[in-house]
Amino acid sequence: MSANSREAENGSSCEGADGGHVSGFISAKLTIVVGDTHFSEEKMFLVQSCDYFQALYRSGMKECQQEEIHLKCLHARGFLIAMEVLRGEQPTLDGDDIVEAIECAAFLQVASLTKHLINLIDSDNCLLMYHTAATFGLMDLYHAAALFIRNMYSDLEVEVRRSLPSELISYIESLTPSVFVAVGAHVTCGGDETVHAASRTICYLDETCNNWKVLTDLPLQVSTSMAGVTALDNKLYIVGGVHGLHKQVVDACFCYDVKNNSWSRISSPTQLRYNLSLVGVDGRLYAVGGEYERRVMSSVEIYDLRSERWEFAAHLPRPAAGAACTKAMSRIFVCLWRPMETTEIYEYISRNDEWKLVTTLIKQQSYGHCMVGHRDNLYVMRNGPSDDFLRCLMDCYSLSSGQWSSLPGHFANSKGSLFTAVVRGDSVFTLNRSMTTEYMVEGKNWKPRRQMKGFPRSGSVWTFMLQLPDALMLNQPVSVLLLLAVCELQCLSSHRASVSCSSLGFLPAQNHDDGDDDEEEEDEDGVAEPGTTGSRAGCQQQAAGINLTQNEEGRQGSGGDTALQPPPSTTSSFSPGVKPRTRALTQ
Repeated sequence: MSANSREAENGSSCEGADGGHVSGFISAKLTIVVGDTHFSEEKMFLVQSCDYFQALYRSGMKECQQEEIHLKCLHARGFLIAMEVLRGEQPTLDGDDIVEAIECAAFLQVASLTKHLINLIDSDNCLLMYHTAATFGLMDLYHAAALFIRNMYSDLEVEVRRSLPSELISYIESLTPSVFVAVGAHVTCGGDETVHAASRTICYLDETCNNWKVLTDLPLQVSTSMAGVTALDNKLYIVGGVHGLHKQVVDACFCYDVKNNSWSRISSPTQLRYNLSLVGVDGRLYAVGGEYERRVMSSVEIYDLRSERWEFAAHLPRPAAGAACTKAMSRIFVCLWRPMETTEIYEYISRNDEWKLVTTLIKQQSYGHCMVGHRDNLYVMRNGPSDDFLRCLMDCYSLSSGQWSSLPGHFANSKGSLFTAVVRGDSVFTLNRSMTTEYMVEGKNWKPRRQMKGFPRSGSVWTFMLQLPDALMLNQPVSVLLLLAVCELQCLSSHRASVSCSSLGFLPAQNHDDGDDDEEEEDEDGVAEPGTTGSRAGCQQQAAGINLTQNEEGRQGSGGDTALQPPPSTTSSFSPGVKPRTRALTQ
């Protein structure tokens, strides 16, 4: 791709977004020609938004002095989508739009466009996203789409094997799917309180064996009682909480690294708090509202994972403790109540450091108690009439259309199961002591898909999704590991597949139940004891995610002469320092 145009008479310079020297600013405007379409854009806007233009104007090349630049190999629609996203819009994209947007994001290196594409991944477009991102080398999108497919593999496997070349299938199967993780409410524990310490565990649901297993133990200094708990970038964060009868605030905050199976302390917020809402987005933790010394607060603090520092943000419009809070499309939303019978949803606008009212929901004798984001929709769970919390109602707010819709019927909420809802792909997981329920999100409705074992803990429960290291692969024979290495070398030398929207004839995927009839020996809590036989070998094989079968049909569809190189994370998921999580869950 080249840049050609009329040269100007004089030049000037300025600094780029990162402070580097950028030359060639002869006027405020620059004309970008893509095909037959001309775009007039601010030069500084382009330099600050696109690594391509920043590198161009830092290079000192003659193109820096030109007022018109031709981008010969891009499509006008893709460039237009990039400009819309850079201005803060969130356009919906069809198949052709996706291909052209990925092409533009890869060439111009537009990080915000890549982020928008990741937010749009769903079961309808994930294969196209994955295939196209591999072709153009957009690695962040490539990995995100692969993980989405892996999380929905039982539904998508038939279509994956029909549509994708074998090297792309191998990368998907090298990933471990995200698992449903839960932890009960526990206060800090003294070293001599061994009875309580034994139950202070974080557990995950092994869906293949239908058992809850211990992931790790909580450090004695950690309190999850009235704490803020969230997962971000595959790490678990616990902020605040209380201990003692008088709700003394815990000033220690902790991070659990799943990859290393290790705990570390992080700095505490400037304002200590409990009963807060904690949500993580784009490398930052947001501690929203909460209480301190029995006083409800409106203050908000943001923790930057890179700088490891807390900073105050704009206060909530009014004090709130334990408010329903979620993220959708990489945006943060919170539910606040207002008399009478009014639930207001606010969004935090980071560039302006303000909370903006998005919408209002008014329902008789009913308020929003929990909120979950899925795609561009916010699902609000609210109590039924007369404070009925056993049969909840649900409403959906579309961020794209700005419209509310009510989901039909009532939703069982025994022991507050709906309030534990967590999204994975196009599924929502909820739990209580009796059962774990998976819902499929079809359209805007939630349809029960399957039931699994309940979480054997009483009281409040925190839930989230984590991608565990595939430690069980360490138990595989050496020959299998060598075959995996050979597959990865083949992936490095594979050819890119030529991509067009019509090249992938996507059909609706069929649902597949696990159908696991094998049972293990169980303890009194209904949790498998370690070392039992039965389906253990099958569980290990499935956990390893090994499939070495060559997909000849997919290979015939590949072409081109440029090697597809997977991102560094594709090499291996071995974690020698992490023991397999197969310990029994104790009461």
